[in-house]
Amino acid sequence: MPDTSQDPVDHARTTRQHAGETMKAGHNAPGLIAVGLGVLALVVGLYSLANSAALGGVIGVAVAALLIGGGLLWLARMHRKVQWEQRDWHAKNPHAHYEPPTS
Repeated sequence: MPDTSQDPVDHARTTRQHAGETMKAGHNAPGLIAVGLGVLALVVGLYSLANSAALGGVIGVAVAALLIGGGLLWLARMHRKVQWEQRDWHAKNPHAHYEPPTS
């Protein structure tokens, strides 16, 4: 199998251009971890609110909102970066078949 690590599209295994992008690219890990921690903070915050610990609950929900929002922004930024790299790769390799991104 040829080395396609510089090609942003996984031609060999899928016809979808960005399938598996989240797990293949290690650059998405901080965003995924932030979203996971945000969900955990949300659960802890809601649990605290349910047990009448208002201060802990509000802090937990606020931290959750920041982590989930930051993680999703990170993932969106990395996805746009992959799309830019794809356009650049196709500009340098005009002989390759180009399909506009569907995502």
